[in-house]
Formats: sequence, structure tokens, C-alpha cells
Amino acid sequence: MNKHLSKRLLMQWTLGAIASASMAFGAVTASAQAWPTKPVKVVVPAPAGSSLDVIVRGMAETLKTRWGQPLVVENKPGAGGTIGMDAVAKAAPDGYTLGIGFNGPVAFGPFMFKKMPYDPSKDLMPVVLTTSQPNVLAVPANHPAQNFKEFVTWAKNQGDKVSYASVGLGSSSHLSMELLKATAGFEATHVPFNGSPPAALSVAQNETQALLAVEPALLSLVQGGRLKLLAVTSPQRLSARPDLPTVAEAGYAGFDALAWNGLFAPAGTPTDVIARINADVNAAMADPAFKQNMLKQGLIIGGGTQAAFKSFIDAESRKWGAIITKANIKLD
Repeated sequence: MNKHLSKRLLMQWTLGAIASASMAFGAVTASAQAWPTKPVKVVVPAPAGSSLDVIVRGMAETLKTRWGQPLVVENKPGAGGTIGMDAVAKAAPDGYTLGIGFNGPVAFGPFMFKKMPYDPSKDLMPVVLTTSQPNVLAVPANHPAQNFKEFVTWAKNQGDKVSYASVGLGSSSHLSMELLKATAGFEATHVPFNGSPPAALSVAQNETQALLAVEPALLSLVQGGRLKLLAVTSPQRLSARPDLPTVAEAGYAGFDALAWNGLFAPAGTPTDVIARINADVNAAMADPAFKQNMLKQGLIIGGGTQAAFKSFIDAESRKWGAIITKANIKLD
């Protein structure tokens, strides 16, 4: 082939490829600028009235105003949150289907399930951290320990006679206690229950001797004088309960075990649409009424960038993956 002809064809191909790429980029940008042109669905992998449901519905009015489109909540509970998040992972990556995921189906699941219907790291795109919530350590009201240090000493002296309740196998309640055991060096047998009420009642009746769970779920038994709280698993004390010390304050520096949740989109969703959602959700979470409502639920407001949320999830996966593997926790 003539050398000059070859160069001319190469140049034509190159210019054509650049033009095609520019057109594709322009289409994506135009599409992102137009978003949303219809209602945005948020899948909640938990029942109506749950904390996840309350978080999403609490932002709905602000987001409707900012987007000019309603936010539609679709509750898809079941299988530890994996049913709902699978629906998000398999949805069209156009910004019109989001999901509020949490520890279990995002960071814990890959280590506990032999096979998941989706790969959280590949099929879900983190958007923004919404809230987090620490667990508190509850023991029977008549327990001899008056603080966490005394509880650890007591537990070590009991040998293998201690049992602890959790709100379910593979839950944050369960895994946080496994981390606490490994950190403080005591033994206890796990007794899983189906939810907070029966787990808390088992401790109140001294059938089990300890429970890590979110504070609002234990409030009635604490106020009724049947449970007492010894510590909280967050790095700082709770603003709503400033008298409750952290585990870290008891001599276990760096201890941190939070239940968290955040918004996710299907992988492949345009990055500028993700950036728009991140900015608008951050604005919605800054609303004073929303913040006050979350505080009443015992929730800590999240926020921040998409990159920060992804880094947080990666760190959580490494941390809890090691705990799950060591404890040999399997859900199937």
C-alpha cells in the first residue's frame, strides 16, 4: 500500500475514533445533566419501619425538591439483605435504581456465604455513607461487674461457662462480640436469636450473660431496671449517652465496631450521575430536621465523598473478613 495513503487512512481512522469517543462522552454528559427525568427508586433490603427504611424516607422530601422527581421506596427484605442488594446489582446502571446497603450484604457476606448472587466489590458502586451506629454491651441488671474492665475479669474467671446472645448469626451484634472476645481475651459461647427483643430478654432473664446490640433496641429493658449497659463500641462516647464509656477507654485502644449503611448504585452508573447523587444526599443529610430524627434513632450521620466511602468499605471488609474466617462463621 502507498505510504502516503496508509498515513492518510490512519489519520482518518484516528480522527474518526476521536469523534466517536467525543460523541459518546457528550451523550453521557448530556444524559447526566438531564438526570433525573423520572422517579428514582431506592431499594431497602429491610422491612418498612426499619432503621434503613426510616433513613431513606427521611431524605425523600429534600431529594424530591432537589431532583424535581419523587423518590420511590421499595422494601425487599430477606436473606440477610442480599435479596434487595441483588436487585440493585442487576438493575440498569442509569441512576434510576439505588439501594441502601449495610455491613451484612456488602462487607460480611462474601466471607460467610459459599456463593452470593452478586459480587459486592464488582457489581455495586458505593455512593455515600448514610449513617452508622455502635453497639452497646448489655448485661443483666444484677451482674457483679460495674464496668467493662470488671466484666472482662469476671468472664475470664468463668472459663467456658459464659454465653452471649446476638440478634442473629452473622449480624453486627454477633461479629462485634467475636471481635471483643479476641481483643479482650475471654471466652463465651454464642447463642443466636431472631432479632433484638428475644436476645435482650434472654440477658434480662440471665439465660445468657451479655449482648452487644444497638442501644435503642435495649432502652425499655434498661429503663425498666432489667439490663445495665457497660460500654459502647464506637471510638467516641455517644452524645445521647455521655456517661457510657467506650471499650477503647477501658484499655483497648483503637477498638471500633460500628453497624453502618450507605447508598449504592449498580456498577457502570455514569460517574457524574453518582457525583450528583452524592452531593444531593449530603445536602439532605445536613438538614436539621433529618439530623434530629436520626439522633433520636441513635444513629450517627455519615456523609462525605464517594471515594471515602469506598475506602471505608474496603477497610471494613478486611477487618471483618479476618474475624469471620477466624470464628469460622458460615451461613450456608
